[in-house]
Amino acid sequence: MEIDYQIISVFTDQNRNFTGNPAAVILLDKLPAEREMQAIAKELNQPATTFLVKEPGDDRFSIRWFAPDAEIGLCGHGTAAATAFLGQQEPGNRTFTFIYPEGKLEGILHADQTVSINTKSIEVLEALEEIPEPIVEGLGIPLLAMYRTDNKYIILAKDGGDIKKMNPDFERLSACDIFGYAVTAPGEDVDFISRTFVPHTLQKEDYATGSSHAILVPFWAKRLEKKHLKSLQLSKRGGAFSCELTDNGLVSLKGAFVMEKTGKLSF
Repeated sequence: MEIDYQIISVFTDQNRNFTGNPAAVILLDKLPAEREMQAIAKELNQPATTFLVKEPGDDRFSIRWFAPDAEIGLCGHGTAAATAFLGQQEPGNRTFTFIYPEGKLEGILHADQTVSINTKSIEVLEALEEIPEPIVEGLGIPLLAMYRTDNKYIILAKDGGDIKKMNPDFERLSACDIFGYAVTAPGEDVDFISRTFVPHTLQKEDYATGSSHAILVPFWAKRLEKKHLKSLQLSKRGGAFSCELTDNGLVSLKGAFVMEKTGKLSF
């Protein structure tokens, strides 16, 4: 079987030399078996490979996301890439509905060639009484607090400058069984900055993470008492987000994108 794919980088910012987070997007008549999708994602070796199948109704698609080593339960940047991919087939303002095993997401292509995704906000459930020692030692910067959510954890750092220069010890971090966390602090020319770490995966650090922002936007909206925010993810590629916490409890993430290479994969 031969499949076509398109690699798209999302949440880019040319003015900051931020190249965003790449994802491969594949549109098929039906979803392959999970083991086949996993093998394709491993072959393409992108942070995420997004699989799409058209569903009945206008601009409705089933969506699944796979990293090279495992399926991803919720992938914001893979959804943004899917929105950009579908929008190029018929440019203009377009809204897409993506159905995944745990719910649905909305992707919007804007006339200015940006995309946005709308997803449920993820709220803090509790503050930890103590930050696990492997995380304190593995991050190696002063930390103020750590919060649990239904997705990743939030770690509040003392200073944004520390986040930018942080050089994590992933071997030490992997001694803690917590899957992933977004380390965050107030920004200088934006509302907040962050980096996302997933030490138990092959990638270790994500580049520009939509699911982390579904957590961070309501967190910072409450602390800063504002619903429209700007953020930067200070990974080695860099991600730039325009964020909104909507009145109906959704998080909207908007950003630029760059169409990268196309290709065919025999499988």
